[in-house]
Amino acid sequence: MDTFFAVMIIFVGSFVQSSIGFGLAIVSAPFLFLLSPDYVPAPITLIALLLSLANAYRYRSNISLKGLGAAIVGRIPGTVAGGALLLWVDARSLSLWLGLTVLIAVAVSLLPVRIAPTTPRMLLAGFLSGFMGTSTAIGGPPLALLLQHEQANHIRANLSAFFIVSCVLSLVVQAYTGYMSWHHLSLTLPLIPAMCLGYWLATRYVERIANRHIRIASLCICSLSGMGAIALYWMN
Repeated sequence: MDTFFAVMIIFVGSFVQSSIGFGLAIVSAPFLFLLSPDYVPAPITLIALLLSLANAYRYRSNISLKGLGAAIVGRIPGTVAGGALLLWVDARSLSLWLGLTVLIAVAVSLLPVRIAPTTPRMLLAGFLSGFMGTSTAIGGPPLALLLQHEQANHIRANLSAFFIVSCVLSLVVQAYTGYMSWHHLSLTLPLIPAMCLGYWLATRYVERIANRHIRIASLCICSLSGMGAIALYWMN
């Protein structure tokens, strides 16, 4: 039964990310953590890598390496810091960090300000993305905040390209810290068809659904899942 729910969660998260450029981990991580802490962060990171490869290929003509270089440079020390956090916290503390990360991501996404993606800001966003992405699999919001006012396909393309590098770095660190093993791989395999279905459905209907509606729905789901992860911390 847990696998069934995990599959459904990944399907929804994959649809959201393929539609707006990010959101797989924000939507999926807290719910999957409630099913089993083993789903976070490595299995979600693996799914995110496969999904990012598919989206980067689909929107490859919109990828711009300008600016992504600074974000990737910042991502490296952020990844190391996130790996150190995994060595330091237990599953209960990770639940609290996960919930807080989701709620912070929601709050940041609602900011009415327009922040230009300058090189120093991309560097900082890359660091925060690495720290959050490696420890909780939720690394999209810092960069998404800087790119949120760009053209939709530009956002999807460049976030996907960044996530490919990010996921590879995170998986290396997660393997070193013991959070990526054959057990985690076995948890990931049943989720891949759901990821493919979510991606396929998004490619067929993304033009018919306003990004604003998807964004509002995903933020509502994220808020509930983040509060659920925090509640789990206090119940244990």
